[in-house]
Amino acid sequence: MRRTLLCRTLLSCALLLAAGHAAASTAWVSNEKDNSLSLIDMQTLQVTDTLPVGQRPRGLLLSHDNKLLYICASDSDRVQVMDVVTRKIIKELPSGKDPEQFALHPNNRWLYVSNEDDALVTVIDTETSQVLGQVNVGVEPEGMAVSPDGKWVVNTSETTNMLHWIDTSTQTLADSTLVDQRPRFVEFNQDGSQLWASAEIGGTVTILDVASRKILKTLNFQIKGIHPDKVQPVGIKLSADGKYAFVALGPANHVAVIDAKTFETLDYLLVGRRVWQLAFTPDQKQLLATNGVSGDVSVIDVDSLKVSKSVKVGRYPWGVVVTP
Repeated sequence: MRRTLLCRTLLSCALLLAAGHAAASTAWVSNEKDNSLSLIDMQTLQVTDTLPVGQRPRGLLLSHDNKLLYICASDSDRVQVMDVVTRKIIKELPSGKDPEQFALHPNNRWLYVSNEDDALVTVIDTETSQVLGQVNVGVEPEGMAVSPDGKWVVNTSETTNMLHWIDTSTQTLADSTLVDQRPRFVEFNQDGSQLWASAEIGGTVTILDVASRKILKTLNFQIKGIHPDKVQPVGIKLSADGKYAFVALGPANHVAVIDAKTFETLDYLLVGRRVWQLAFTPDQKQLLATNGVSGDVSVIDVDSLKVSKSVKVGRYPWGVVVTP
């Protein structure tokens, strides 16, 4: 009898812990025009807190241990560092002018920041808060990604229409690849063999072989009833299982669903107005899309490929990450 009661007690505790863990999953959304972050409880899909941050927050990035949140405060010319537990800004990094997006090396230490006004990528040691170097790139750099093996950093330059390949062993520019007009975002696949790059004005996504840096495929998008000029790809997310690629299509107000193996477009999901960026929940069961003009976040169920919920946040939500 005592053993039975003990087993029941242990089971109850385990269930409570599991429920508590689920409740802890939180989405962090940068509100560009409110200078704030909205926090969404991913169990209730309700905004639970709003935190003031620097001016015109855009890119968001988590440290690899999920302890720190990096915030591109673009008009403050700073990268702010927030403690995820206390939700307090603990320091600011010397990012250079107008930081837009950034990427963190697998060593959890080197932060690569695009400086749109200066045509530079700034490399920061996040532990010492020192600038390790600056790399000259094209005009209006924005998108940033680091390869899973840490060998390459790729930056997009919106006006030069190029992808810039930075060798992390020397922190110098090694190569550049011409793509379509106004590239905005880049994402490596899980094994680092491919790089996906969106071109906002070109209306395309270019997929490249990383080893050769050659273009494998250029994707175009056609949505019934939507003028082609409104199809402006920006954020990209690739599922860890290699099954799907999701592309935010800007003022087309849709997220494209792509078969990541065949490169075939499977569907277009209607979301809010002016969809910017995307983020998976840790289990990749849900995908969040920030919708700037409508001021909300669309929640996409990945299994069914359906939009399940819209959550109102601040003005002009831009970046989004999710902590466990």
